Amino acid sequence: MTNWDNVVSYKELVSAKNKRKNIYIEDKQRKVALGELEEEGWEYVKDYSDPKFVKVRREKPYDEQFEDRVWLLFYQMGFLHMNKDRNFKMTYDFQNPNFTQQIDVFAADEETVLIVECKSADKTKDGTFKKEIEALHGQMDGLRKTALKQFPGRKVKFIWAVHNYIMSPKDIQRMEEWGIIFFSDSTIDYYCELVRHLGTCARFQLLGNLLANTEIKNMQNKIPAIKGRMGGHEYYEFSIEPEKLLKIGYVLHRSEANKNMMPTYQRIIKKKRLKEVQNFINNGGYFPNSLIISIDTKGKGIQFDQSLTKVDGALSKLGILHLPKRYHSAYIIDGQHRLYGYSDTDYSKTNTIPVVAFIDLDRTEQLKLFMDINENQKAVSKTLRVTLNSDMLWDSSDYNARREALRSMIAQKCGEEPTSALLGRIVIGEDEKNSTKCITIEAIQQALKKSHFLSVYGKNNVIISDGSFDVGDNQATVDLLYPFLEACFRLIKTNCEAEWAAGEQGILTINRGIQAVIRVIDDIVIQLLEQKKIVPKSQNIDEIVDEVEYYLEPLMSYINTIDDPARKELKGFLGGGGADNKFWRSFEKVISEKRDDFNPEGLREFIENETKQYNSESREYLSYIEERVKEMVADALNSYYGDKWLIKGLPKTIYKNAEKMASDRNYDLLSNDEDGEIEAWDCVTLSDCKEIVTYSHNWSEIFEPIMTRPEDKNLSTKDQKTEWMAVMNKEINKMSKQTYSVPKVTFEMISEVYEWLHING
Repeated sequence: MTNWDNVVSYKELVSAKNKRKNIYIEDKQRKVALGELEEEGWEYVKDYSDPKFVKVRREKPYDEQFEDRVWLLFYQMGFLHMNKDRNFKMTYDFQNPNFTQQIDVFAADEETVLIVECKSADKTKDGTFKKEIEALHGQMDGLRKTALKQFPGRKVKFIWAVHNYIMSPKDIQRMEEWGIIFFSDSTIDYYCELVRHLGTCARFQLLGNLLANTEIKNMQNKIPAIKGRMGGHEYYEFSIEPEKLLKIGYVLHRSEANKNMMPTYQRIIKKKRLKEVQNFINNGGYFPNSLIISIDTKGKGIQFDQSLTKVDGALSKLGILHLPKRYHSAYIIDGQHRLYGYSDTDYSKTNTIPVVAFIDLDRTEQLKLFMDINENQKAVSKTLRVTLNSDMLWDSSDYNARREALRSMIAQKCGEEPTSALLGRIVIGEDEKNSTKCITIEAIQQALKKSHFLSVYGKNNVIISDGSFDVGDNQATVDLLYPFLEACFRLIKTNCEAEWAAGEQGILTINRGIQAVIRVIDDIVIQLLEQKKIVPKSQNIDEIVDEVEYYLEPLMSYINTIDDPARKELKGFLGGGGADNKFWRSFEKVISEKRDDFNPEGLREFIENETKQYNSESREYLSYIEERVKEMVADALNSYYGDKWLIKGLPKTIYKNAEKMASDRNYDLLSNDEDGEIEAWDCVTLSDCKEIVTYSHNWSEIFEPIMTRPEDKNLSTKDQKTEWMAVMNKEINKMSKQTYSVPKVTFEMISEVYEWLHING
């Protein structure tokens, strides 16, 4: 039998909420048993008035904490009836009422009943739930009848919510076929964020998703309107109560929850902005500017009863507009804060707001309109703009622009697909970055751009290079390339679980790590293509991944055994693209050491430059260069200016800084009873010398002949002719870093400068 007494509302619901919010299980126990309890994981909290008893607690298991989180999400959305604890059971067989199923989360409001099954793990892992999903499917009809008997007239929805599970594609397909709604970590995070900003009004967005295209009962949908045309589009202008629009409206936030409705374009609603709007409205404020929406009629068109009253010469028509009586039927293009600002106010039913409504506006056209409206607003984040621009290029006449959109789509799928090893690891739209969600879409896009998976086109869309996985059509290419990358990522994750989970603390699931992985996979594909071992455009993906795995094995072994000094050295690479390349080349090098045939273009040169074979000699040469340049500058200034050369020949700032530095160092020497005296000139650097040499008339009167290298005589400016000094100074600074290896080409320049100064000395 269904124990409906476990489903509570009002005060009992608040009490259940308080228990759910507490991450601890609390209990009253005999004091004499405290030692034994502590061994079992309980901790002491306080004594009771009765000295025989104490209050103890222990943290709830991770699965119970996840159930509580989902339960609290629906509570905060304003569901009125919910199960108070984990002991709620429902009958699924009317002939056998004792056949019951325990329900993790039960939530009901005036229109909806939600039945939620929760599955969680303590750390990220693959999840296969064939038997469990099939069991739920077999019980759904019975559970629905039981729910409707208690809560008649509602719409019953089943939700499968997971934490730390990467679902199998087959399980996802099963749920789609059987009408089970899937909530991943990303979906739950999105709704939690929405609740944080919107409170109970977030329920409208949830219901828009769950009940899309279902009828809203008892809704008065007729409204006076003006019909017109602009920009080649039919539109209607009217005023409507916010409450009505909240029910039929839907905001296409760029989030995992809406990934199947691409392109999605809206920024997440901001709590601060919403509060400001609500306060403004409650204080008598109003917005005379119109909200802009697109009404989705599913191509059926909209009913408009034109008035018999006409105005001669007017293009606009008066009449009665019949709005759809369906959830999720009006997309809010502009004005979401104004609309949601009316929720939870006294004016949601008594005020009206002006609206301009387009009919069946194509999603891409909605996006363009949104971008035009917000063109000059800083509120559209860089990440969101990049994503939106890519959406707009999907069907571009420029084939390279189409590839840009394709790269963006693949990057998004990596972060959004429930089967992806990178699910929840990529910052998408206006997601908040954290220690594990720290990979950007831009990083993946750039790695794909530097790879050879996709074709490159020149003028007039003439193909320059044929991509290894590019079949010409965007969607077909996504369907080919994404599963391959997903399988490779899953392979690495499975074999390098600890490093994969480390996020910012590791070397793998960070921008440079994932970029390096993508480019290494590309290297391997090129190698296998040259060996004619794979045919990516026609071969089974699993067969290709099997070939790739042979070359990935050394890299995965390295990742699993990397020690802290090596990790620190690898992560110590700084400086934009150069550092990205070092990450990538380092991964290539690891593979080449175990696979003799693996020799990507440029790797040998990188290895030669990264062996530090030139460091010792470079350090010696640079020391001489710095000393010799300072000597030459001092001698030349002394000869020209005489005894006061230090003041007359140096820029004021360099002189003052050198004097102060010398004074500080002398103070330290005297304080420690050490001999010696530091002079100002001792504190002048090679970088300072470049500035001294080019200062005022020093260059033309003194230094041009002696500080211009023979190969630089044809250069036009003094800065160009003294650039070698800046390069030498940069190398001196770089040499202080433990990870730095002097490249061969740089060593050759250092040697040339050394020889020139040595000869002139």
